[in-house]
Amino acid sequence: MTVDREVMGEGDRADEVSTGTVVAYLVAAVLLLGWFLFGWLVLRQGFVSSLGETAGTAFTLLLVVSIVGTVRRSRR
Repeated sequence: MTVDREVMGEGDRADEVSTGTVVAYLVAAVLLLGWFLFGWLVLRQGFVSSLGETAGTAFTLLLVVSIVGTVRRSRR
């Protein structure tokens, strides 16, 4: 099933993701990849340990984004 812009209407444009948000997510993904490679290749702490540390960092970052989003949405 597809949704066309004509069907959605103009009132739903506020739910679109801004370019700044996409860029911020891309930067975060690159930094997380760098963090993983740094731990694995430079610190030589092991693949699984580096993966777990990166996953924990990513989940913490998602939690912070969720809290900030909730606070911003509740102010409206």
